[in-house]
Amino acid sequence: MDIGTLRGILTLILMLAFLGIVFWAYSKNRKKDFEEASRLPLEEGDADLREYRHE
Repeated sequence: MDIGTLRGILTLILMLAFLGIVFWAYSKNRKKDFEEASRLPLEEGDADLREYRHE
């Protein structure tokens, strides 16, 4: 095996890993978790504001 073949195999492995992560991230099972995570900055911002106002 020469270096070109090894680079080709590594590229294929990394491409498959990338596609696996993309499919995992956009799967319907993850949607609820990501929606909850998207609301965290808003909830934390309210807590920081209350702390700043000493409420």
